[in-house]
Amino acid sequence: MHYPSLSALAGDAKRSFSKGPVALILIEDDVEVSSTIAHHGQAGFTHLIAFCAPQLALPADLPQGLHRVDFDVSAEDALQEITNTMIAALPGQWLYYCYNAEYLFYPFCEHRSVGEMLTFMGEERRDSVMSYIVDLYAKDLTTHANGVDRDEACFDKSGYYALARAGAGGETLERQVDIFGGLRWRFEEHIAKARQRTDRVAFFRAQPGLQMLTDRSFNLAEYNTYACPWHNNLTAAICSFRTAKALRRNPGSRAMIDTFHWPRSEPFSWQSQQLLDLGLMEPGQWF
Repeated sequence: MHYPSLSALAGDAKRSFSKGPVALILIEDDVEVSSTIAHHGQAGFTHLIAFCAPQLALPADLPQGLHRVDFDVSAEDALQEITNTMIAALPGQWLYYCYNAEYLFYPFCEHRSVGEMLTFMGEERRDSVMSYIVDLYAKDLTTHANGVDRDEACFDKSGYYALARAGAGGETLERQVDIFGGLRWRFEEHIAKARQRTDRVAFFRAQPGLQMLTDRSFNLAEYNTYACPWHNNLTAAICSFRTAKALRRNPGSRAMIDTFHWPRSEPFSWQSQQLLDLGLMEPGQWF
């Protein structure tokens, strides 16, 4: 289905997307579009919705069930507009968002669908799933100038840290942290401060009054927590080439960086167990 605008999608949402979960995929360019959509299709999302500029030609090999929406994802606050519109249109529905060249991993995802994971989170009385961005990058930038290489992708196996999140009055917010690491940490001088964090509320259950804010957190504090008060909860990882692409696209950082590889780089296996072993996501009580 091709929607000419976000409002057209929202008007049809209750009729066409009454069952979920729903993946909102923002397509910024033509890099790894097919692999991104295929990866999330295999995860078991009921609906995949791609948002992209009208002039962008999508690959011909995309699944027939994919929904396309004409929308300029490079516009200021595009993510918030898309997310808040869909929250209002689909109350009670689980929503997820990512960009092209980003890949969702959660515990045991090779054998369990995203629907099974969200059913478990519902049983845990959770309405959100915290995730952490794991920056992927090409080992050799001479042969992969845009920083993207799925076949020999690497990531940082260490160098991540968390800081307690402070509220507007300086108070420590309960069960909320700011996560840093990966390329955004190692090359922070090239990354705007507002974009250096790697925590992301990737899954959230829509409800009346819920809003994504400009910093990509939500106006309901519990949605921004990594766990409930009584025990640890499952978390996920978004393995992403997006930072590598940005650092290679920007002329200033491109001239200064000749490799992303360093002694703490590790080849990415594209398996959830590797991320679990390194503590980059947690199974919580799900076994």
